[in-house]
Amino acid sequence: MATTQSADLAAGRAYQERLLSLLGQDDPAEVAQATPSAVQSLVREAGSDLQRRPAPGEWSVLELVGHLVDAEIVVSGRYRWTISQDEPPMLGYDQDLWVARLRHNEARPEELLAVFSTLRAANLRLWRGSPAEVRDRVAMHAERGPESYGLMFRMLAGHDRFHLNQMRETLRTVRQAG
Repeated sequence: MATTQSADLAAGRAYQERLLSLLGQDDPAEVAQATPSAVQSLVREAGSDLQRRPAPGEWSVLELVGHLVDAEIVVSGRYRWTISQDEPPMLGYDQDLWVARLRHNEARPEELLAVFSTLRAANLRLWRGSPAEVRDRVAMHAERGPESYGLMFRMLAGHDRFHLNQMRETLRTVRQAG
């Protein structure tokens, strides 16, 4: 069991590093601020290809938008628990199950974008109003171990970049396939 936990923690840390590498030295708030309009542009650009999957088991652009909404919902709670409670536990979630069971590929893109933009604006207000000692507060992620509010916020900016790139690649792939 300890070996499995160590492997899970190592995989979780690798995931953190991958997202942080996509952010680099950029200001996470600036990245987060720019994401809703970038998503909206990609939705417009996708047009009739919005719901096309590049391959079985891969997400369409619309499903990727739904995933960004899910992630924003989850981190909204995580941020607030971390700020308000002492080392609260944080559950992981199966993103594939959320996308499938919430039927994101059947969603109305304007509704997903409205939810995403509203939550993102609230989370940016929370971030900008949080002093360093608040950003240093820690929660205990079930799969990755301790994560501070600041780390979570930076990771989400990298997550934005990852999935924006994935949306672009999805469009390229589905359009090449005809």
